[in-house]
Amino acid sequence: MGSDETATTTPPLDGIDSVSALGEESRRRMFAFVRRAGRPVTRDEAAASVGISRKLAAFHLDKLVDAGLLRSHFGVPGTPRKVGRQPKLYEPTDAQITVTIPERRPELLAELLLEAVLTEGDGRSAADTAIEVSARRGRRLGELDRAAARPGRLGAERGLTMCERMLEAYGFEPARPGATEVRLRNCPFHPLAARAPALVCGMNHAFLGGYLDGLEVTGVEAVIVPTAGECCVRLRPTAAPAGPAATGSGDDTP
Repeated sequence: MGSDETATTTPPLDGIDSVSALGEESRRRMFAFVRRAGRPVTRDEAAASVGISRKLAAFHLDKLVDAGLLRSHFGVPGTPRKVGRQPKLYEPTDAQITVTIPERRPELLAELLLEAVLTEGDGRSAADTAIEVSARRGRRLGELDRAAARPGRLGAERGLTMCERMLEAYGFEPARPGATEVRLRNCPFHPLAARAPALVCGMNHAFLGGYLDGLEVTGVEAVIVPTAGECCVRLRPTAAPAGPAATGSGDDTP
């Protein structure tokens, strides 16, 4: 995730799905051939590299495209693209596949910290800047998800359902103990969170709070609730304000 927008428009690649796509031997060998070629290759070249039919090679290559390991386009190797029927070419993507169980996302944390260091200004600590950057990143992600879904007004229950999709994609392992609460069974930033809990949990809290803001969910807030073996943040109903309104006195009192 380079720039702020690039980072939030590209969902994390599912490492398990990508690795499972390489379980078939011919597919794995073709993937290795394409990576070593240093240029886009045709279906015929890929088929010849493992000694299978062109049709079967096309099936395996397209599975690798679906898994995010290869990308495809039409053209002739080594020549400018022209109008008319061209062979389909395959080349590696820039995706880096990492599989961790439970899910870990150290790259997201690293990118937020790097951005904080690069944008740190006078009078602000790197930690404060990191929290601001995390909130901004989360808000942008929420805005993009809202623009894509166009959900209209989002109350607590429907808003949290939308949140679950993002939380699942980023490895938080969301669980719904109730219609208006989400617990996060996994911390994608562990074990770094254990080494610097104030910083990492603060960034996490800001990221998720920013996402709720960008998604424009009403009646829900991100709160820090340290729990052993889980993420430090929960999404739950907004706390009732203290004061006359909460006690039943005030302007409404006869």
